[in-house]
Amino acid sequence: MNYEVMPGEVLAIVGESGSGKSSSSMALLGLLPPNGRVHGTIEFVGRDISHISDSQLRRLRGEEMAVIFQEPMTAMNPVYTVGFQIIEMLRVHKAMSPSDARARAIELLQLVEMPSPETSVDKYPHQLSGGQRQRAMIAMALACDPKLLIADEPTTALDVTVQAEILDLLRALREKVDAAIVLITHDMGVVADLADKIVVMKDGRIVESGEIVQVFHEPEHPYTKQLLAAVPRLSVESTGADEGERAGQPVLRFEDVVIEYPKRGRIPAFRAVDDATFDIMPGEVVGLVGESGSGKTTIGRAAVGLLPVHSGILAVNGKNIAAMSAKELRHARKQIGIVFQDPGSSLNPRIPIGESIGEPIMLSGEAKGRALQKRVEKLLDDVELPRSFRNRYPHELSGGQRQRVGIARAIALQPPLLIADEPTSALDVSVQARFLNLLQNLQEELKFACLFITHDLAVIDVLAHRIVVMNHGKIVEQGTKDQVLRNPQDPYTQRLIAAVPVPDPLIQRERREQRAELFRNDSVD
Repeated sequence: MNYEVMPGEVLAIVGESGSGKSSSSMALLGLLPPNGRVHGTIEFVGRDISHISDSQLRRLRGEEMAVIFQEPMTAMNPVYTVGFQIIEMLRVHKAMSPSDARARAIELLQLVEMPSPETSVDKYPHQLSGGQRQRAMIAMALACDPKLLIADEPTTALDVTVQAEILDLLRALREKVDAAIVLITHDMGVVADLADKIVVMKDGRIVESGEIVQVFHEPEHPYTKQLLAAVPRLSVESTGADEGERAGQPVLRFEDVVIEYPKRGRIPAFRAVDDATFDIMPGEVVGLVGESGSGKTTIGRAAVGLLPVHSGILAVNGKNIAAMSAKELRHARKQIGIVFQDPGSSLNPRIPIGESIGEPIMLSGEAKGRALQKRVEKLLDDVELPRSFRNRYPHELSGGQRQRVGIARAIALQPPLLIADEPTSALDVSVQARFLNLLQNLQEELKFACLFITHDLAVIDVLAHRIVVMNHGKIVEQGTKDQVLRNPQDPYTQRLIAAVPVPDPLIQRERREQRAELFRNDSVD
């Protein structure tokens, strides 16, 4: 593996899970596991650091090289304030007095545009939002003015508008501090937005590298072409599923639904969903989009009877499940399948996947013995997994394969309604493309209605007939895919669409300018 990065330059290392992109960058910091070995030379500011001592490495880490990790909640110490952790960095590397270090910590939080830095400095990580935690993480990384910044999937866990803000921040910081940035990601939109050069990795090897515009517009390696082709894109014209006639009784109907989390001790009651009204017709895919905390997952949980409804009508196939007894609800749930965000957590690790898929069929009394085995084999065929997989355990499968098992289990009873809660958010781009293709084919074949919950508008553009947009518990806009994505009326929807990065550096530059103009207009209004 060979690459170089100059001061003030952003080099993106892209590839799918297991390609070696994170390992290659952890090797720079000497953070490989004990069985890891480095061969060759790693030259940093003119000196070979591949075989230096631990004490020399400790001086380099933080002071001259710093990392922005993917998940700040696990990278930061939960029992210390954000300010304490930045001050600790400064005092270890810069020998500052406590008061000077605190003043510098506040200054750094101002630099990363943290709201109210004077009060945020005394907050614990759990008291900050995801975007604020990532800003604090960046402030900590910048504390000692490093020459190299390694950003390991810095926006993967963030909402699209927060992601756009963090990318803007990294772009501005690059100009202010003149640090070289190594950006590790699988998101080609993020690469197009921020990087100058790109390195594409597959199975531990670099398959292509070059200037960003050249690689995006004229990729040479088949894998790079495949990676770019698999990225779902927000198109200007209508794509994906057709809009059919909305006739008959809705499979799922929300009418003036209010969902509240009740008061607990000193914590007041919280209204998660406020007056939600929408419906899903047979065979229709409705995309429910919004950012973290918008109430979209709450709606999905309520639809399967996992959360009580405070007021309003929540009907499945014409029956109000909000007013059902526990026995009636158990029967109603047979008509709803659910695909969870993380199949690794929702599948029982102690039983083979054949049993997991067959369990709903057995519990409903529809089949047992040989007939049950045949049903399980047919479901594995439907989700394009080998029949031999029925004897495997969840940990023996990849993320994409586990998600296919999740679908097989969800459609086992051939429900008229499927609820998919962020099913693609943890998948690599090519795995995501195959998964969406499978879901589309199954939906066309089995004709189930689907509530697809996501924050990824490009995925919705591929799959949905209609879109419902949520913000702070309220539905702010709904309509056909074309109405919402191509002609959005609500300012929030407009901001959401403008923040989606496009995997083309030239188009992304134009979109960035348009988004800045949109935000300027909003602030004037």
